[in-house]
Amino acid sequence: MIPKTSSELEMMREAGRIVAMVHQKMSEMIKPGITTKELDVAAYKIIKNAGATPSFLNYQGFPASICTSINDVVIHGIPSGRTLQEGDIISIDVGANFHGYHGDSAWTYAVGRISQENQHLLEIGEKCLYEGLKHIRHGTRLTDISHAIQLCFLDNGYSTPLDYSGHGIGKALHEKPVVMNYGLAGRGPILKNGMTLAVEPMIIAGKCQVKTLNDQWSVVTQDGTNSCHFEHTIVVTDDGYEILTKL
Repeated sequence: MIPKTSSELEMMREAGRIVAMVHQKMSEMIKPGITTKELDVAAYKIIKNAGATPSFLNYQGFPASICTSINDVVIHGIPSGRTLQEGDIISIDVGANFHGYHGDSAWTYAVGRISQENQHLLEIGEKCLYEGLKHIRHGTRLTDISHAIQLCFLDNGYSTPLDYSGHGIGKALHEKPVVMNYGLAGRGPILKNGMTLAVEPMIIAGKCQVKTLNDQWSVVTQDGTNSCHFEHTIVVTDDGYEILTKL
């Protein structure tokens, strides 16, 4: 994990800004009656009009610009003609490649009015992200992030899929290191100023076991419970971190 130069970080800030623009639009569009394909088309237009390319489109064969993961779909849901229903929750994961550098962010949104159980899941999922980010600064260990996320979801009786994680990011969408959402603190590489990470807790309301559907992409909970996904791309700084995927 090599720290990025100032010029590389400028490219990543722009990629991150474009990703944040997509999320802003998604938050406006998500409502009962809209299809996930409509969301994907809108995201593609925003990314292309900003002079970037969708990081996910055709990545290892993925057929869309965003992942749209509804309710018990943890990650990698494929946009389709499926219509969002009142009470659903939907995770939007989006990446943008600007002049060879990537930004990546996911967020889970309520569709209309949602249950108290789903609202609590979303609140804790977002909290887990920021609890992890609190442990990022020059000189800390990578798994300090992982351990903080784990404590957050365990305190609320939730779980995380064991085989999916955050990652380094830069010229490649997925770079080393792997950023797990659980584990002991004080392990792994020492974080250094300029390193860039995509931290992304995926939090399941029930048990941690998941399975992949026949489309070969959509990962769902085995027990049918709902899941949420919150992610930011960040750069390590001397006294903390800077979120790159924001406006």
